[in-house]
Amino acid sequence: MNKTVNINLAGIFFHIDEDAYMKLQRYLEAIKHSFTDSEGRSEIISDIEARIAELFNERLKNEKQVVRIKELDEVIAIMGQPEDYLIDDDIFEDEPNQKPKNSVSKKLYRDTENSYISGVSSGLGHYFGIDAIWIRLAWILLIFGAGTGILLYILLWILVPEAKTTAEKIMMIGEPVNISNIEKQIKDGFENVSSTVSGVAKSVSDSVSNAAKNVDLKKQSNKIKSTSKTFFDTLADIVMLLLKVLAKFIGILLIFIGAAMLIALIIGVFSLGAVNIINIPDINFIEMANTGGLPIWLLSLFLFFAVGIPFFFLFYLGLKILITNLKSIGKIAKFSLLGLWIISIIGLSIAGIRQANEHAFNESYTKKVELPITKTDTLHVKMSSKNNRGFNFNRYDNSFKIITNKDGTKMLYTSNIRIMVKSTTDTLASIAIEKSADGNNYDKAMARAIDINYDYELNNNTLLLNPFFTTNAKNKFSGQKTNIILYVPINNVVYFNNSTSSFLNTSSRNDNIVLKSYTNHYLKILDDDIICSDCPEEGNKLNKTENQNLKINNDGLEINANDSSIKINNNGIEIKSDDVEININ
Repeated sequence: MNKTVNINLAGIFFHIDEDAYMKLQRYLEAIKHSFTDSEGRSEIISDIEARIAELFNERLKNEKQVVRIKELDEVIAIMGQPEDYLIDDDIFEDEPNQKPKNSVSKKLYRDTENSYISGVSSGLGHYFGIDAIWIRLAWILLIFGAGTGILLYILLWILVPEAKTTAEKIMMIGEPVNISNIEKQIKDGFENVSSTVSGVAKSVSDSVSNAAKNVDLKKQSNKIKSTSKTFFDTLADIVMLLLKVLAKFIGILLIFIGAAMLIALIIGVFSLGAVNIINIPDINFIEMANTGGLPIWLLSLFLFFAVGIPFFFLFYLGLKILITNLKSIGKIAKFSLLGLWIISIIGLSIAGIRQANEHAFNESYTKKVELPITKTDTLHVKMSSKNNRGFNFNRYDNSFKIITNKDGTKMLYTSNIRIMVKSTTDTLASIAIEKSADGNNYDKAMARAIDINYDYELNNNTLLLNPFFTTNAKNKFSGQKTNIILYVPINNVVYFNNSTSSFLNTSSRNDNIVLKSYTNHYLKILDDDIICSDCPEEGNKLNKTENQNLKINNDGLEINANDSSIKINNNGIEIKSDDVEININ
């Protein structure tokens, strides 16, 4: 069992094996001793330590991993040995005979020390090994030629980082970042400073002695260069500031959208999942529509994860944009969320398939009963107001309710009812109740159709029709509907109350001879035809060929066909069918 030591190298925290720590300490001491009389000694040592820390980071997979002798030997092989071993000649006896790598790939940086604007051209010159002047000429050709040079230059300015540290400057020219190159780079920097200072002193001296003779063109050139560099640096700062502001705005927008959607999903999922636990008004229809059979709470979770996980990552992306040092949620969390999302998508797909399968087959059941209405009787038809359960005689409004009976059974009440009238040569009138429903097979569809309960009442010559029918809630919404077909003898008179208007068809179909526009009139039944007895024009014959399928007048346009109608007038557009009603103002 080896001890570990915690060290701070170039501002970075490391766990290091005790043996490796002792060796690293001796290595750094030897390097410091070799640069005792060197100019810029502290800068060289700092850059060497920064490079060693960088190499350690490349070899460690996580923050808790310990630096061992193996990793230290690899770093020493890259950095090279100090030239002076006066401290201890035998401390590096166990160094590997591995030589530093000669093949070092260049990295693209902006060289701001040799720049006129941003250092892009100088950086490209180092990267491709050519003089920067040729790169600058190429930019001029692109700007004045194809016109794309400005955009490309700005993109490189934004995307390519500046070479700030000594290691980055060395990597920019394609040399290995080791002790000798770090020393050379820093000494070159000091020499450049010294030569610049000497040049400035000499320039001042020459200017004083020859002020009237010559103009220091180099000084003027450097002044122009410095001015242009300051201008473009300021411009770059403004562009970067605008981009940062835009990025922050996008981050705030993503956070707002993600958070709002997640809150809405949490509220929605709680509401849906609580359907079976608490009684939430006007939400039981969700349970009725769930013909697939999967629990509502499970469907709610699938929906939450399928929609919520993408919006969570949208929210997280916004946080990453706003907070640059935000910690990652980790690979385990990311893959777990991805797995949940895939499972939820599969679950919703299965639920959709099961839902569609429950409507794959449709079956109907018809029961026909004679009515004691003779040819001499006038039949009155209207919707019953007795126990109407709040239905307002409009099958397009309040079309369903879920009511618990006295015995505790949940029943589905719906007004999806249609009234049709046909002529008959029989002596008595009759009524046929045609009930239909969907299922995943014919037997189930037939069972659901038979389970529909519909009541009517004949009081003297008045036929009272219920505005709703019922079925057990366990049958769910399975496309249940009821057609009431009245067979009226020829020459008999019928009168449809206005309450039946929305239950009558808007056009003639399947030998239906009474339309919704004929309510509140006495109608004499003919052979597949009718006559209105009390219309403004007495004896007005309303037959199938003259049933006002198309009306065009000053009020507008009206078309009736196939149990649907379209009206266009000054009030807008009105579209009606058996299942849909649309009004556009």
